[in-house]
Amino acid sequence: MTDMVNIQQISGSVRFRRRFLRTVYHVFMLAVGFVMIYPLLWLVSSSFKPSGDIFTTASSLIPKTWTFEHYTVGWKGFGNYTFTTYFANSLMIAGISAIGMIFSSALVAFGFARIRFRGRQFWFVLMLITMMLPGQVMMIPRFVLFNNMGWVGTYLPMIAPSFFGSGFNIFLIMQFIRGIPRDMDEAATIDGCSWYAIFGRIILPLIVPSLVTVGVLTFMGSWEDFMGALLYLNKPSMYTVAYALKMFNDSSMSDYGATFAMSALSLIPILTIFFFFQKNLVEGISTQGLKG
Repeated sequence: MTDMVNIQQISGSVRFRRRFLRTVYHVFMLAVGFVMIYPLLWLVSSSFKPSGDIFTTASSLIPKTWTFEHYTVGWKGFGNYTFTTYFANSLMIAGISAIGMIFSSALVAFGFARIRFRGRQFWFVLMLITMMLPGQVMMIPRFVLFNNMGWVGTYLPMIAPSFFGSGFNIFLIMQFIRGIPRDMDEAATIDGCSWYAIFGRIILPLIVPSLVTVGVLTFMGSWEDFMGALLYLNKPSMYTVAYALKMFNDSSMSDYGATFAMSALSLIPILTIFFFFQKNLVEGISTQGLKG
């Protein structure tokens, strides 16, 4: 009887310790999460504060006086163009870039993962080398190339490279394809399918999570691309949101309230896409670690 009581006491002590550690873990993670998201909360909060309260009440996340004036003023934009134009430009560039990156990277990844051809290892190593080059190294050569092609002043320098894939995205999709049994390819070949049919009918439907991951990451990168717009766009009517925010801040003599309001609105497309594709995005990223 005494042994049974001791066992129950030990079991209760273990359960209490687990609950205590779990509670401490969740409290710690909530605190870390709040610290990470605090700048975003401050940005949104400041966009609803009167201009005189933005920095005088910077420590408070709840405005004493709510105002929507910054959104109406900020949306008017500058140079006779509203932020409707800039949002449309960014959506167009980011959307086309994401589509181009998805299919070009998937096609190249399928070739590396499934097809044996001469020079395959050489081209694969060359692709990996491109992942090690900083973007700053390629900035001037790419500008000179696009300028000689007459593309400066158009959207082509910001869109066309996406249709040739990227080393990181190709490698990410390759890891996913390698987890698909080759028996499916062999069965499709026996049925008379070509490599293109295998890619379109078998591989693509099975790698949707990785394609979504590539699409979301590419969309986010294009949406936030300030340097590309700075280098290649020279007309206000063609500005993207990232570049327009900088120019708007200069033209409005540092109207921080309106700038914060437009910055908050610029996050909506990114957050919407992330939450909409969150399941596939997490699955596509986590699976790479299991199949590497």
